[in-house]
Amino acid sequence: MEKIVIIGAGLIGATLALELSQRGRDVTLVDAGLPAGQASGRSFGWINASFSLSEAHFALRVAGMAAHERLARRLPGVHRASGCLWWEEAGAAFDATASRLADAGYPLERLTRAAITAREPALRQPPDEALFFPTEGWVDPAALTRAALAASGARVLSGLGAAIRVRGGRACGVDTPLGPIEADQVVIAAGTGAPALLAPLGLDLPMLHRPGLLLRSAPVGLRLGPILAAPEQELRQEDDGRLLAPAAAFHQSDEGGDLSDPLAQAEAALARIGAMLGLSGLKAERVMQADRPVPGDGLPVVGAVPGVGGLWLSVLHSGVTLAAIVAEGLAAAISGQEMPGVLHPFPPSRLLPPA
Repeated sequence: MEKIVIIGAGLIGATLALELSQRGRDVTLVDAGLPAGQASGRSFGWINASFSLSEAHFALRVAGMAAHERLARRLPGVHRASGCLWWEEAGAAFDATASRLADAGYPLERLTRAAITAREPALRQPPDEALFFPTEGWVDPAALTRAALAASGARVLSGLGAAIRVRGGRACGVDTPLGPIEADQVVIAAGTGAPALLAPLGLDLPMLHRPGLLLRSAPVGLRLGPILAAPEQELRQEDDGRLLAPAAAFHQSDEGGDLSDPLAQAEAALARIGAMLGLSGLKAERVMQADRPVPGDGLPVVGAVPGVGGLWLSVLHSGVTLAAIVAEGLAAAISGQEMPGVLHPFPPSRLLPPA
């Protein structure tokens, strides 16, 4: 039985372990921390394609949403198909977004103020116009990680650093403080830890610095339906009534990246949320910081590492939207099959010269 070692037990590593295990591979995950202990456990969890950086990126995200639907049938009870209510200042930019997505065949409804109020009565000052994306939703990435790991049956070694072993120009396992782990193929799914794993091999993976800050409130009495994506704040509600929100608008970009005073940023976000929903005295139960794994050109990196046989790489944001399609694609490639075409524009070779 072919042995695969995955470095990183976050959402990408966990969903890949599930795909590979179901293909009959012997899978071991090694993580320096705990499963979903970094970005996967500190994510907004929004599954969408209304945000994208290029046509190819849009196509990949649409495929990612479809792959999530397939994953949800295998791991029921984790995904929430809430839809998303999105708006910005009315004008040319709003119209351009609506037209772009409609022309691409992306499901959407264009809502008036009255329709917005009917759909989400908790909003105190609804915009004049908004778009509703019915196929978007959310997932708790930490819960999905745990569910995928449990379903995979893979071994998980937590709290262990790892270094890639190479013999004859091919990855042959990893070295850990407990000793070596032999493998036929190795996958790097370690998020922001990927450059340090590649550096000893003479490979320099450029990454952007994209710190993120997420807050979770105490439970509130009102109930939100869809995800809210307003110009000033993104927001969703968990099943237990707690509100989850990035502490800066447009958390998928580099805006609000200064975290020199995270508590002040969290308080400002709570004030915005309170104004949106007419809630006073809203408190944060938890404030979480995590660096988002964003390759140097802002786009995903998925595929074979050039110059090192049997070594694979997956580094991307948003891992939530793309985890399922990346897992399907990498599992196919590792098994000697063709990756889905939507992943072809994002090979590691575009940022990594051969070792």
